[in-house]
Amino acid sequence: MNKKNGNQSQLDPHRKKTPGGLKASPSQYAADATIGASIVRTQTSSMTWFFVFFLFSGFCSLVYQVVWLRIAMADFGVTTPLISIVLSTFMAGLAVGSWGAGRLTSRLQGRGPSSFIRFYATTELLIGLSGIAVAPLLGWGHTLLSSIDGHATWGSGSYYLASAACVTAALIPFCICMGATFPLAMAVIRTAFPEASPRSFSYLYVANVLGAMAGALGAAFVLIEILGFHKTLFVAAGANVAVATAALVISGRITAPSSDGNYSTIDVSGAVPRASWLGLAFLFTTGLVSLALEVVWTRQFVPFEGPVVYSFATILAVYLISTAIGSRVYRYWAARTTESSAGFPWVAAAILAGSTGLLALLAADPRLPEGGPVAIETSPTLYGLLAGTVRVILGIAPFSGVLGFLMPMMVDRMSSGNPDRAGVAYAVNALGCIIGPVLSGFVLLPLFGERWTTVLLLAPLFAFMLAGLLNRAATSRNQWRLAAIGVVVAAFLVIFTEDFETAFPHSIVLRDHTATVIASGKGMDKQLLVNGVGITNLTPITKMMVHLPLAFLDRFPKKGLVLCLGMGTSFRSMLSWGIPTTVVELVPSIPSLLGFFHQDGEAVARNPLGRIIVDDARRFLDRSAETYDVIVIDPPPPVEAAASSLLYSSEFYECARKRLAPDGILQQWLPYGEKVVMSAVVRALTKRFPYVRAFISVEGYGLHFLASASPIPSRTAAELAARLPETARHDLIEWGPETSATMQLMRVILTEIPIQLVINSYPNAPVLTDDRPVNEYYFLRRLP
Repeated sequence: MNKKNGNQSQLDPHRKKTPGGLKASPSQYAADATIGASIVRTQTSSMTWFFVFFLFSGFCSLVYQVVWLRIAMADFGVTTPLISIVLSTFMAGLAVGSWGAGRLTSRLQGRGPSSFIRFYATTELLIGLSGIAVAPLLGWGHTLLSSIDGHATWGSGSYYLASAACVTAALIPFCICMGATFPLAMAVIRTAFPEASPRSFSYLYVANVLGAMAGALGAAFVLIEILGFHKTLFVAAGANVAVATAALVISGRITAPSSDGNYSTIDVSGAVPRASWLGLAFLFTTGLVSLALEVVWTRQFVPFEGPVVYSFATILAVYLISTAIGSRVYRYWAARTTESSAGFPWVAAAILAGSTGLLALLAADPRLPEGGPVAIETSPTLYGLLAGTVRVILGIAPFSGVLGFLMPMMVDRMSSGNPDRAGVAYAVNALGCIIGPVLSGFVLLPLFGERWTTVLLLAPLFAFMLAGLLNRAATSRNQWRLAAIGVVVAAFLVIFTEDFETAFPHSIVLRDHTATVIASGKGMDKQLLVNGVGITNLTPITKMMVHLPLAFLDRFPKKGLVLCLGMGTSFRSMLSWGIPTTVVELVPSIPSLLGFFHQDGEAVARNPLGRIIVDDARRFLDRSAETYDVIVIDPPPPVEAAASSLLYSSEFYECARKRLAPDGILQQWLPYGEKVVMSAVVRALTKRFPYVRAFISVEGYGLHFLASASPIPSRTAAELAARLPETARHDLIEWGPETSATMQLMRVILTEIPIQLVINSYPNAPVLTDDRPVNEYYFLRRLP
């Protein structure tokens, strides 16, 4: 029989040997080929799954970042240090997770892809738990600090340290899991798809950035408006759980190409080689520069788009989509570039990055078509937003695209698919992202302003260019020509462009870690701009904000509080009553401008009865142990400004109520706007205060709301005027329009509006809360 089979095999050249030594027939060979093709299709499909996973994972990570930051603001204050704490914690978690997961894959060398994918699924599941856990954890941290704080017995620095501890404890475990996803997924690809491994980081990076862009736009333009912050977190958590579940389902179908199941020959270990330390320095620098410039871009482009959440979302989305395009171009280029000709183009990379980064100076030049900065007291128009978006694209997109090309290329080349090396490289880039915003916001911008901060941040990239040029072995004449062109372009952009404050000649410009402040104008036409946005002017309305509630009080006031200093008019008016007055201002530079806006401004600042505190208004109320007879609130416009709802929400009014005397009165100023917003604010007020009255302003624009836990007495204008001290009566009529306090007050008292009428103007309006900031998120309801 064996001999017969042997003879037959010699006559049949189409037979092949099977693993057992037998021969296969043509039909068996075809069947094997079909099975092999099926396996290839399955493996390719499995590879595509990881692109989908990272698309959703990137979406979730941006949703978490946006919502966590906002929840932390509500709990710990809308301050620059707090924002830096949240962002630094997020990036630090990514760095630690990336490095740690890379080391883990090295220790697990020899494991099959199914092991790594189970680890990956576990991290996605843990990230999903953050959608449920982080908000309560931050709330518990706030409650803990409130109970321990002893009502502001801690210094501000100590409170920030304690806040940082709470934020870090709540966020860092989940951020570490986010950082771990890249090395773990790369380990799966390295063991299951070795042919795709050398550029696996960029493959995942493109998907992650596209998902992040969708998350930034989806959260800002759709989810939060419909669902609110907490339910938006649930959506992201559900997406993470779905990714984890899908990963576990396909784990059994992913196998290594080796038929014997031996994975020990696949090297996933090894430290970063010495030759790549220059690459690590470049990755660190690009991370630092990109995140530092995001802080600068905010100040440069908000004057043209307005301080609304959609402006910030647009800046972030342009940055992310341009990064994704750059990464996709890199993958297209890399697939058509041989290894022998693929040396890292230091000179070209540095020139392109440095020169395109300076385009922001041109895009923010107020002399470009569609004008310059304007004093925005209402939400920007759709046309204005579109014009501003064009500026953002011109200023941000080219630079972001170049970095999108460079970052994944660097990691791919340094790792060649090795998860450990990729983890180190990604962690180094994330460390730069931590330092960048702090360096930019707290050091460079206050000292040098937007223009020279941009130049200083990009200078290291030109240093890399010079280092490349000095390497004669790798330098050509074309590179020298390109460098010369890049330097000329950079010089042109620095020398011949102008900053937005040039639109306000003869003005005072101050900068600090919070904002760029401009005081300009003469006489009654003076104006105050913060980051290019006009927030107030000299008007008798800001005087009436103080005198109206103080006059309605049943007794002579003992102590008053003004939230938001602005030009200082309300602070000055409350001091005219001769009572101890505290004013809280978020921007450190603004108090020094009192002398510019008022002839007696410096005397007002030195008044022993006055106290100016630089802090977030809500954070101050939350930590204060004092009670006040009158609290005057005048949030900076527009009503739609980002984070402004934290000074209109039901939770804020509850915080203010605790700081009011039992018969005290809160005055809330609200400009006219959408009926849904007016109704939502009043619903928030009436939820916390049983007695609320509304009056049209002395200039016929906007409403004064008076709210109290006790009945607010009915008084005539003459009775109210009689309760004012002489200095207060003089202050009330200083800017007209009437010449007597009685007539001035009559213009307001006779315009009282039934509070239910305001509520019923939009019957379906929700109560404005921290979770549902109706005023800030309006995109869908304003669609045609």
